[in-house]
Amino acid sequence: MRRRSGRSRGGRLVGGLRTRLVVAFVVVALVSAVTATALAYRDARTAVLQRTQNAAVNDLRERVTAVAADFDVPPDQRSLSRFAAKVSDGIGARIVVARYQDLVAVSDSLADTEGRITAELRTAVRTGTGSRFQRVMWRDEPYLVVGMPVTYADGDRRASGLEVFAITDLRAERDDTAALLDSVRSGVLPVVLLAAVLALLAARTVLRPVRELGRATRLAAGDLGSRVAVTGHDELADLARTFNDTADALQASDAELRDQEAKARRFVADVSHELRTPLAAMTMVATVLEEDADQLPPDAARAARTVGAETARLARLVEDLMEISRFDAGAVRLNAAETDLAEAVRASLALRGWTDRVRTDLAEGVRARVDRRRVDVIVANLVGNALRHGAPPVTVTLGTTVAEDGEWAVLEVADRGPGLPPGAGDRVFDRFYKADAARTRGTADAAGQGSGLGTAIALENARLHGGTIDAADGPGGGAVFTLRLPLRRADDERRTGEEAE
Repeated sequence: MRRRSGRSRGGRLVGGLRTRLVVAFVVVALVSAVTATALAYRDARTAVLQRTQNAAVNDLRERVTAVAADFDVPPDQRSLSRFAAKVSDGIGARIVVARYQDLVAVSDSLADTEGRITAELRTAVRTGTGSRFQRVMWRDEPYLVVGMPVTYADGDRRASGLEVFAITDLRAERDDTAALLDSVRSGVLPVVLLAAVLALLAARTVLRPVRELGRATRLAAGDLGSRVAVTGHDELADLARTFNDTADALQASDAELRDQEAKARRFVADVSHELRTPLAAMTMVATVLEEDADQLPPDAARAARTVGAETARLARLVEDLMEISRFDAGAVRLNAAETDLAEAVRASLALRGWTDRVRTDLAEGVRARVDRRRVDVIVANLVGNALRHGAPPVTVTLGTTVAEDGEWAVLEVADRGPGLPPGAGDRVFDRFYKADAARTRGTADAAGQGSGLGTAIALENARLHGGTIDAADGPGGGAVFTLRLPLRRADDERRTGEEAE
């Protein structure tokens, strides 16, 4: 399951890179297409309008020059209207307006010119000497208005007072530029689609080595033999070579560490085994000395008792080391049987003479498939730890709880001592950990003497049952060790076995 999860994460990563590459390609293509469209539209529109504008100005200038040669100033209304009509006939379908002081003549008598010739343009024509033009919107339609004064051609170009305006419809130019914009805009979608296809091809080419590297990164799942095929001479090939070199070094280091760990375990087991025989002899001698201690001088008696206590502690340390080595070697097996947990706890306390020193609140009828000897070790270590390092009253509580993952037996061992030192909650189950530097021993074992391995062995036994042990400060002070064991009964195991079959 773990390995499959790793591949899933790798797939999501590669998919994310592919998506980002495709999005980047499409965005660049879209921005380029939109920019090109905007520039093309602007240039085309400017060119069309400039051409129309230049044509209108030149046509009006040439036609006015030709017609004004036979025009007498000052005109009357009739001659001014005839002048406007002649100018209009020579420059195509444009409306011409001629003004002389208060007289106004329009080539098309039905045309409304007041809204199309602005006061600003009239002022510019009246005060200037050359052509003037202005683009206006009238009734939501575009028009170009060109105006120019008529001057005397006698060398000093004096104003005659006659002003001529030509109104040109720009709807055809607007439609042309709009059609150009639509054609360019319709080409954006194929460009974007082509960019997406090219991006997918590029992403596939670029990310194939990355995907292979992701498949090969099964090192976290323990597959240190995974390697990547190196192809090419680019940066990804260099990355693959670096990965393979790292995997080689890691595999070599792992093999060396495993060999050293195995040697260390064998060394501890062998030393513990070799110490058992001399310790047995030392224990017999120490027992004899303790029995005769009352007949010895005071100093010799104290030394005899000290030797006996230290010999017993050393013997328990050797036994604990043997037990830890069996856990490390994976040689520990459960001898499980359906057990009344309340009865097992009471028997453990009675065996060590702790019944009068410990308060109990044990729920009856809590039965589970456990190894009774190992539960006894757990209870002895936790209660002994509370008696040694805590303060009375020490309370043992047994109950059950229901969680999403099933029903659990919960055993709490609490005391009224100073509690756990800051930061000791995560390390209290470490081997040989001493929570207080002033203490000469670690956690307590079954006899109340510290070997430094008691809580570590208790936790290993709990894990062997599929349970756990937590340590925390109690709400009213002191430390609380909580053992949780799954309530697996004989019928549950039988049913699980049938489902497996």
